[in-house]
Amino acid sequence: MFNRDRWSEILEALSSNWFRTVLTAFGVLWGIFILVILLAAGKGLENGVKADFGDIATNTMFMWTQTISKPYKGLPKGRRFTYRLGDVQAIKDNVPELRFISPRNQLGGFGGSNNVVRGLNTGAFNVYGDYPEIIEQQPMDITSGRFINYGDIEEKRKVAIIGEGVKTALYSSNEDVLGTYIKINGVNFIVVGTYKKKSQGGDSEEDQKEIYVPFTSFSQAFNRGDRVGWMAITANDGSSITELKEQIFDVVKQRHTIHPDDDRAIGNFDLYEQYSRIEGLFFALKLIAYFVGTLVLLSGVIGISNIMLIVVKERTKEIGIRRALGATPWAIRGQVLLESIVLTILSGMLGISLGALVIYAINKVLDANGPVDMFSNPSVDITVVISALIILIISGLLAGFIPAQNAIKIKPVDALRTE
Repeated sequence: MFNRDRWSEILEALSSNWFRTVLTAFGVLWGIFILVILLAAGKGLENGVKADFGDIATNTMFMWTQTISKPYKGLPKGRRFTYRLGDVQAIKDNVPELRFISPRNQLGGFGGSNNVVRGLNTGAFNVYGDYPEIIEQQPMDITSGRFINYGDIEEKRKVAIIGEGVKTALYSSNEDVLGTYIKINGVNFIVVGTYKKKSQGGDSEEDQKEIYVPFTSFSQAFNRGDRVGWMAITANDGSSITELKEQIFDVVKQRHTIHPDDDRAIGNFDLYEQYSRIEGLFFALKLIAYFVGTLVLLSGVIGISNIMLIVVKERTKEIGIRRALGATPWAIRGQVLLESIVLTILSGMLGISLGALVIYAINKVLDANGPVDMFSNPSVDITVVISALIILIISGLLAGFIPAQNAIKIKPVDALRTE
């Protein structure tokens, strides 16, 4: 298929009018470059937005109580209700597709009064009463010690796991925190572990300033009884929490005598629903990138096809001589197609290389200056590069097909008469 003479003919044809060749190749180069940059930018935006979710289990819903908005069975609207541990068990019994149900209670928070004391140091921190499953729903790295276990739950141990931010605020830099005591609202808890969350969202600093204690010891120490402030609920793999949440709401409404149509009584944040919307958005952006890049690439391919028509016209006499000397129609067609494919692939590969250099430069700037909100690590998958190469080969064939057909239609006698 390729030999030295064939390569020489191709190079001579492309270099005979190099300025025209460069301008023609630029159309394909620019189309591939735009496609690569658009896909990389979309991926960078996707990475940045998804990083805000951290490592939290995305098939999760957070559920809390709100004011009841409809009277029901003689009970007035405007009343409030509280979740109980019995609600947790009822949800488990009636909605078996759920993987985790974590009842939670909370003290303090950002902007609140100082609620934690250690020696002469004090601070205002979020304190959560939790079950061990919460680390599966809101993953964190345990940097020392351990997390809550069911022994702590059953024995109501007053143990605490503190964030690295809490450690910095209450302890000196070289101090060993494990085995020390902190006082939360006047109650002593022993520190058995430290953690660091991977969240990269806007509240990442505050995420490190939280304290986790067993749900049972929290309830006992702060007189919460069996009350539950809110719940983190995660569905099994293969099930959608969005599809299951109405069943969960029905269980709660029956237990607390709430009107079945009262949609305002139960507050919730469906993380899976939000995540699915984002997935759909980025899928649409990817389609747009392919559409725009393909249109730009198509304009370049049309340019190559037009140039090849001109080249065939200029080489009419040469084609006539080759036909007279016995060249087959396929040999003439193959020569034109090969010239078109080589020009398309070379210009396309230059476009991919240029796009890769730009992406590399952007990543170097991001690494040097730190992450930008909602934009991180723009990149293009290797499958995109392979797809681009396939597109280039097909485009080269399409660009050369019409000129090649015109070339073989030229009769030797007519071609030799051409001046």
